[in-house]
Amino acid sequence: MTFLEHLEELRWTLMRSALAISVGMVACFIAKDFLFDSIILAPKDASFITYRAMCSLGHRLGMGDAMCVGDMVFTLQNISMSGQFFTHLMVSFVGGFILAFPYVLWEVWRFIAPGLHASEKGSVGGLVFFASLLFLLGVGFGFFLLAPLSIQFFGTYQVSEAVQNTVALDSYIAMVTSVTLWTGVVFELPLVILFLARAGLVTPAFLRTYRKHAFVLILVIAAILTPPDVVSQLIVSVPLMLLYEFGIIIAARTVKRMERANTVTKAVQARTRP
Repeated sequence: MTFLEHLEELRWTLMRSALAISVGMVACFIAKDFLFDSIILAPKDASFITYRAMCSLGHRLGMGDAMCVGDMVFTLQNISMSGQFFTHLMVSFVGGFILAFPYVLWEVWRFIAPGLHASEKGSVGGLVFFASLLFLLGVGFGFFLLAPLSIQFFGTYQVSEAVQNTVALDSYIAMVTSVTLWTGVVFELPLVILFLARAGLVTPAFLRTYRKHAFVLILVIAAILTPPDVVSQLIVSVPLMLLYEFGIIIAARTVKRMERANTVTKAVQARTRP
């Protein structure tokens, strides 16, 4: 294919991806009641599954109601004439993007697949599934753990009983969507390490040497994403540390495969050399 033909194929790839996101967005827009009442606004209710699980865990640990969440002491308020409509659009777009994410990755794979060898095509296909799985796991982790913990902490925090919390709707929505999406992105850490290893930019030895530095950076990221309490930061940082260790394992396997492939290639070249 010529350069212009590649551009044309890229244009259609982007258009199909945008169409998939649009279809997901329209579906989310139509399912407004379910989207908001059962998903977006659910962490605001003390009966949310995360709060009930925390309460049950506290009882099993003999802590009584220490980990139980009571009624939220804040209310949501819309102060803009078009605020609720544009909030509906924005949340629908985020939902459409999450639903279409695996398909978008598949479209990217279709675009780059013709330029790969047969062995590389199989590995990239697996990476598409793995990337989608990690992203969806991160989204679930952010929605069921990070977002509820953040909402419960900031929504119930008071400097004085004389000050009531009335939270702007866009502020609440921004917290839920940003925490959820960014956690999905951060969970792609093993794949980032994999690509860096394949590009020769990092090695397993390098990752092990600077493991402590990476853990400090993870703690900083966890402190940014979570409320300022130790428990929430540990809940976020521990999975990220495990993902970093998993990335080291993947990088080590990748380097071994690359070294084995180079050895085979050199042996074949030596045999065919006149």
